[in-house]
Amino acid sequence: MPPHDPVFPGESAPARSARMLRVDHAGEVAAKRIYEGQLAVLKPQPKSQSATELIEEMADREDAHLAAFERMVTARQVRPTLLSPLWDMAAFGLGAASALLGPRAAMACTAAVEEAICEHYQQQLDELGTDDPELSAVIAEFRADEMAHRQTALANGAEEVPAYRPFSEIIKAGCRLAIRLSERI
Repeated sequence: MPPHDPVFPGESAPARSARMLRVDHAGEVAAKRIYEGQLAVLKPQPKSQSATELIEEMADREDAHLAAFERMVTARQVRPTLLSPLWDMAAFGLGAASALLGPRAAMACTAAVEEAICEHYQQQLDELGTDDPELSAVIAEFRADEMAHRQTALANGAEEVPAYRPFSEIIKAGCRLAIRLSERI
């Protein structure tokens, strides 16, 4: 049996899965928009071609994640978060702003976001236990992809950005806040 969740006491297994799907769907929408923001800035810059190619590859995986969560949200009749319009704008802005600081800053943004998402997915897996094998399998697969994206970002200069630690911590805090709000609203 999964550990008791003090934030959602007495929550049924189906309600827990719906909450998780709502927030994970929102996260994949945001991931797609972050990459779109980064590409909008970096694509026109020839010197950013290698970063652009990496971001496009990662964005393709996020598109597959989003499609999977959209199928599950529809099949299970889960209401998406009401904050989607806000996350859409904020995520695109984060992606564009990070890319304006250069390809390494875009990678630093990616590393931070993926670190927060990997932690989130692991918490979900721990909380789910054996209650929803289908959702657990999807989350485990996507967590592995997000870990790979983080490693790609680190291997491509993420930590070379001046003030990487504070930059990363601010982004991770924003991700954690968005997660918590999307679970509830």
